[in-house]
Amino acid sequence: MTWSRVGLRLVDFVWLLLSFSFFVALGAHVILKRLPPKYKTCRPYMFFQDLIRYGKTKQNFKRDDWLCVFDVPKRWFWHFYATSLVWNGLLLSVSLNITLRQQLCPMWLTSLIHILSGSTDTENEALQPGTVLVQMLLWFHSLRRLLECLYVSVFSDGVIHVAQYVFGLGYYVLLGLTVVCSDRLTKGKVETLGHRVPKGGCFELVSCPHYLAELLIYVSMSLVLGGRSLTWWLVVLYVLFNQALAALLCHDLYVSKYESYPKQRKAFIPFLM
Repeated sequence: MTWSRVGLRLVDFVWLLLSFSFFVALGAHVILKRLPPKYKTCRPYMFFQDLIRYGKTKQNFKRDDWLCVFDVPKRWFWHFYATSLVWNGLLLSVSLNITLRQQLCPMWLTSLIHILSGSTDTENEALQPGTVLVQMLLWFHSLRRLLECLYVSVFSDGVIHVAQYVFGLGYYVLLGLTVVCSDRLTKGKVETLGHRVPKGGCFELVSCPHYLAELLIYVSMSLVLGGRSLTWWLVVLYVLFNQALAALLCHDLYVSKYESYPKQRKAFIPFLM
């Protein structure tokens, strides 16, 4: 399903709506907290504050007794991560079966993807490696947070609103589906096996952004090592010259082959080389 007038898919619209809702809640809270004290005892104000607060931010908040009906223990946070562990574990196992065993995408997941992203014919499509990696990271994050909630965190008698509880359960279900739907953005069709002038993204700055990315990967590794390893910086220096040579060769080929090749585009490093 695509919201054609604004170019949004249903999953995009849902996240936009959630972002806007919290933006409004943030703005309303900033404005309402400046109201005179006499207005802070009215029911709409107390209901709003009760809805957005949880845990320690709700303990000292004075509210009517009827609002306590909507309280559930904050220690139930572990339900969120248990739900995520099971649901996103299921999605991960499906993705691995599709990618590694070439199995068909289950009909129930195909239907959900079609509703949320508008994608069709997804049964035979293998997922991108990056998508599966994100699913793994999300699953391990859920496992870590579940263990923290069960064995590390101390929740005392804090409470959360039942609406927040339901939202938290739905959040990780939607998050897992969003990862799968995001994979559909990376699909494309081969238009030609011939060479064409690359356009878009970093290609507008350099002819070979993939070579530049390779260099940045090695630089980041050096920084992870603390930036003090002369040996690794020598490795970076090798990668710099190696990739620069390859990039310059490609750039010269593009310039000689295409008369309309952009004059301002560099070979390897934006605005420099």
